[in-house]
Amino acid sequence: MSQQPSPRSVITAIWGRTFVHPAFDYMLIGGGLSLIITLVVCVFPSALAAGYMALNTDAVANLTFLPYLILLSNSAHFSASTVRLYTKQGAYQSLPFLTMGFPLLAIAIVTFCICLADRLGPHLQALYLTWSPFHYAAQAYGLAVMYCYRSGCLLTHTDKKMLWWVAMLPFFSTFVSGHGVGLGWLLPDVFVSSVPEVNEVRTIGGNVLAGLAVVTPLLLFVKVWFSRSGTMPLISLLAVVTNGIWFIVLGPLDAFVWATIFHGVQYLAIVVIFHVKDQISRPENRHGTLYHVAWFYSLCLLLGYCLFHIVPQAYLFAGFGQVESMLLVTAAINIHHFVVDAYIWRLKKTDANRRILESKRPVSA
Repeated sequence: MSQQPSPRSVITAIWGRTFVHPAFDYMLIGGGLSLIITLVVCVFPSALAAGYMALNTDAVANLTFLPYLILLSNSAHFSASTVRLYTKQGAYQSLPFLTMGFPLLAIAIVTFCICLADRLGPHLQALYLTWSPFHYAAQAYGLAVMYCYRSGCLLTHTDKKMLWWVAMLPFFSTFVSGHGVGLGWLLPDVFVSSVPEVNEVRTIGGNVLAGLAVVTPLLLFVKVWFSRSGTMPLISLLAVVTNGIWFIVLGPLDAFVWATIFHGVQYLAIVVIFHVKDQISRPENRHGTLYHVAWFYSLCLLLGYCLFHIVPQAYLFAGFGQVESMLLVTAAINIHHFVVDAYIWRLKKTDANRRILESKRPVSA
């Protein structure tokens, strides 16, 4: 006779195995804290106004802490992928072009676009804004898969495919109905203006996809429960649902700042965990967790400040305009971050990430 799992083991499987502590993982990496802040942002109009890209409102003027908050979370998170790339074991050997050639290529491309800002600038900006929701969705999917593997939920090929499509629904919604991004960028203006029904269809399609982004993660969670994959941990479900809420409730443009702050905190939390585990496992290591966390985050802050403040100033001193220098450098930093991310989070068995993921020991406090 097969032994039935005890209620306690079922609860443990649903809760999942965390990297640090359930409170830390669920609130910062899973996005629980962002849901609380999202509620506050939606309830208080002044907080919602802080997320708008029109940064000349009275509400934003009163939020003097906002630039520092962006530096501590969003700017640091963009530089974190680069810091992780150059501190990860074996990165130079396995990714020679990404570590040595790609940064030079990125500088050349952004310089070329700034030189032809009127022609190429809007397209570089639209590419970055179109790619950004995909990056967010890919991160939610990656986190969900990580916690599944770490918690013993061995996703079947079908379940893994379904999880990817479900996680991508917020991106599809933005791509279909977003203004100036996705189809709003790719469709010719003549076609849109000559066929008024196009915008109506895009709006309806975006709303349908947004609704599916809320419902389908719950359905998939139940489906995986009864499949051969095993029990999906709740934090995997939370990561996917949270990303959908960011883009549905806040919107990718209207609350641009708040969504990126949430994403940045989530990214920094998980990348610091992997960096610490990677460094502590080195035979020559002589430092503890706090040292590696402080060193990594300090380097991220310094690099983030240089990327978003010093580099645009360099183009400004070279004679280029302030607006195109700031906007196009920001777009290039984002795109560089998206590309680097696609490589540093590989989970192949030969990759250091896989060893860290399969380790059952949590990061020490």
